[in-house]
Amino acid sequence: MNETLFGTVGIAGVGLIGGSLAKDIRTFGMARRLVGWNRTAAHAERALELGLVDELAPTLESLAEQSDLLVLAMPVDVLVRTLPGLLETVRPSQIVIDVGSSKRALAESVAGHSHRGRFVACHPMAGTERSGPDAALDGLFRGRFTLIIDPEASDPDALERVRTLWEGVGAVLATMSAEAHDRTAALLSHMPHVLAYALARTIKEAERNQALNARFAGGGLASMTRIAHSPITMWEPIFRQNKGPLLEAVDAFAEHLAAFRKAIADDDAEALAELMR
Repeated sequence: MNETLFGTVGIAGVGLIGGSLAKDIRTFGMARRLVGWNRTAAHAERALELGLVDELAPTLESLAEQSDLLVLAMPVDVLVRTLPGLLETVRPSQIVIDVGSSKRALAESVAGHSHRGRFVACHPMAGTERSGPDAALDGLFRGRFTLIIDPEASDPDALERVRTLWEGVGAVLATMSAEAHDRTAALLSHMPHVLAYALARTIKEAERNQALNARFAGGGLASMTRIAHSPITMWEPIFRQNKGPLLEAVDAFAEHLAAFRKAIADDDAEALAELMR
């Protein structure tokens, strides 16, 4: 990997995704310097302590000013408020990317911006239910899809360098529109989180009512509720920002759930078998 791909990479949000990307950038020698910033000062200090970054910037504006590549790993509602202002001062050679999980609102926030070309919208389809600097993992993106959103809106040179970055950390690249992305993410990522939270609430409520002891649960429940440990500060804005596609996905699931309920209520073995098939 070309060690001079970027001089300084700034990571705004050195948590699971931002921290994991910082780890891989360092491993593959794609930057001379890594600088971090977090909205939570304790997280920023922990990222520095763990060696995820070489130094910290005092403000987001300071981070942006010194970064050749600026990685925005923030909650999606913060991204929408922040990105237009950051693009106002972007340099002609500078590149800004995000790693957010919803895109239509973000795309609309910078549509027609005079510096829109310096921004490349990205969504690495990788992660865990953990958050914060200690959640960062080596090789998180290896073999996983990273989606490049609305690539035609980005300058060719910026797009090429961002592709090189993701391919360098082992990601598999695909492109799609912001609208198609949000429909896809609603079904494959956002709806499963809604279901995990709902299932976890169901079990917790039964525990509170002393209807069961969840200590007796097998692996199935743990597998289905693992992502209910995901941070609320990240997922609550995603649910609201991707409201339309997410409601469609939840409604589609509800229809299938209703079909299972009817088959069980009717003691209909054939219908149950067909639903499971």
